[in-house]
Amino acid sequence: MARDYYEVLGISRDASADEIQQAYRKLARRHHPDVNKNPGAEETFKEVNEAYQVLKDPETRRRYDRFGPNFRQIPEGYEETVGARRGPGGGGFGRAGARSGGGAYRTEWEFQDSGIDLEDLLGGMFGARGPGGPIPGADQEAELTLTVEDAYRGGRRTITLAGPSGPRNYEVNIPPGVTDGQRIRLAGQGGRARGDAATGDLYLVVRIAPHPRYRLRGRDIYVDLPLTPWEAALGASIPVESPGGTGTVRVPPGSSTGRRLRLRGQGMPNSSGPPGDLHAEVKVMVPPRLSERERELFEELAKVSTFDPRRPRQ
Repeated sequence: MARDYYEVLGISRDASADEIQQAYRKLARRHHPDVNKNPGAEETFKEVNEAYQVLKDPETRRRYDRFGPNFRQIPEGYEETVGARRGPGGGGFGRAGARSGGGAYRTEWEFQDSGIDLEDLLGGMFGARGPGGPIPGADQEAELTLTVEDAYRGGRRTITLAGPSGPRNYEVNIPPGVTDGQRIRLAGQGGRARGDAATGDLYLVVRIAPHPRYRLRGRDIYVDLPLTPWEAALGASIPVESPGGTGTVRVPPGSSTGRRLRLRGQGMPNSSGPPGDLHAEVKVMVPPRLSERERELFEELAKVSTFDPRRPRQ
C-alpha cells in the first residue's frame, strides 16, 4: 500500500503551501541519489518527489484528500455527475478511508442503495450509447520522475506503476531532452473498455527531480562555475561539466561573481528544434586557509591595488 503523502513529507494534513515546499526541499537534498549513496535513497527520493507533486497543487491535493491515493482513477467531474444523477436525498458512492499499520492509506468504495443502476450511471459518465452498451476506457495519467541526466539522454526504460489490480510494468520510450511537464503517451495502456469500445490511453507527466548541480529553465541548463580570484582577474579556460559531458568555457579577464558565460547548444537536446544552452555562472572563491606565502602575496596586492569594489563605477 502507498504511504500517506503527508507522512512521507513529515507534515500535518493542514500544512500550508510554504510548509509543503520547505519539507520537500529539505528531504530532496537529503535523499538525492547524487548526494546520498545509501541503499534505498533513490526510492525514498522518488517517493518524496511524488508526494510533493501531488500536494503542491491545490486541486490535486483536494482530490487526494477526498479520494486517497487512487484519486487519479476517479474521473474528472465525478462528484458533480453523481450528485446530479442521484438527486436530492438520493444515494451515491461513499468512501471509507483508514490508515493501516505502517502509514499506508487505504480507500474503500461502496455503493449506497439509491435505486440507481450502476452500469447506467457509468454509461452516462463515459458516454455509452445506452445501458449495457460499449464503454470506452478512460484515459489515465501518472507522473514519471526523471533525473536531469535521464531526461538529457532519454532512451527506453521499464517503469512500474501501481494499479487497482496490483503493480504493472510498462515499456517507455523517453525522448532525449524531455522537459518538465511534458507528457508521454502510451496508446491503449489506460483504462479498460467494455464491449467493442477503445481502450483508454496512459499519459506519463514528466517531472524533473531537483539536482545538486544543474538548474533547468526550459531547455537551458544553469551551472555554477567556481573560480579562484586570479582566474577571475586574469582570465582562464575552465572545464565545466554538463549532462552531456565535460566542455571548456573561456573566462574573460575581470570576471566577477554572477557573470554568466553561455555555451550555445550545450543545454538539453531537442528533437524538433534547436537545443538549449548551457549557462555557467561565475562564483569567485577564496582559499579557506592561507599559507604564509599566500598571505604575503595578498597583503602585497592589498597595498598596491587601487581597486575598490564599493566605489561607484565611472
